[in-house]
Amino acid sequence: MKAMDTKLSVNINKIATLRNSRGGNVPDLLKVALDCERFGAQGITVHPRPDERHIRYKDVRDLKPLLSTEFNIEGNPREQKFIDLVLEVKPAQVTLVPDTLGQVTSDHGWDTITHKEYLKDIISLFNTAGIRTSIFVDADLKMIEGAKETGTDRIELYTEEYAKQYPVNPEKAIKPYSIASKRAKELGLGINAGHDLSLENLNYFAQHVEGLLEVSIGHALITDALYFGLENTIQLYLRKLSNTL
Repeated sequence: MKAMDTKLSVNINKIATLRNSRGGNVPDLLKVALDCERFGAQGITVHPRPDERHIRYKDVRDLKPLLSTEFNIEGNPREQKFIDLVLEVKPAQVTLVPDTLGQVTSDHGWDTITHKEYLKDIISLFNTAGIRTSIFVDADLKMIEGAKETGTDRIELYTEEYAKQYPVNPEKAIKPYSIASKRAKELGLGINAGHDLSLENLNYFAQHVEGLLEVSIGHALITDALYFGLENTIQLYLRKLSNTL
């Protein structure tokens, strides 16, 4: 069985973290993003947070005219500053994540039932501006069915639980995601995925998640690049997405 043509979007937040740790412009975030594209990445992801501890809002504005692949901006739409930025930059995709202020990293998906009306309003705003929407959700059928009601174009499956369980029991780890992807496909939702996907677990995930359109990978990919080099690492990840079982 062959994995479908799943796009690799490289999250460059960790490059910004490294740059910000010393001030100045080393490493050059814009150059790294363009190099990622040149090395085969089919998208660039950024996740600006209100404190701008890694990606800065200026970075997002500077990246937009330079990129030739899909630009994906992740963030919490409850921040008006984030909404204004997305509407100004008009990326190919905005991924809505229910982060709390000061959160180290994303750790849960939306409750699409409780927040349905809010999500409907914000998704309508972005869709009217011609921006594809994706919302971060757990592999929970009720949350996926709720996502359909919001009008979103896609969901992004939050994959930390899969990554934790994969080394112990791959079949058990993937099962809820396989079920979730089938339901999402039945509902006509596009499927993205991200969080702790790596060279070790990516191929198995891609082979068993039906209709997977895009994965967004940052921390593991940048870590691997320390050992293998950025170009080689991106090629290794692309190979994991295209390998057959």
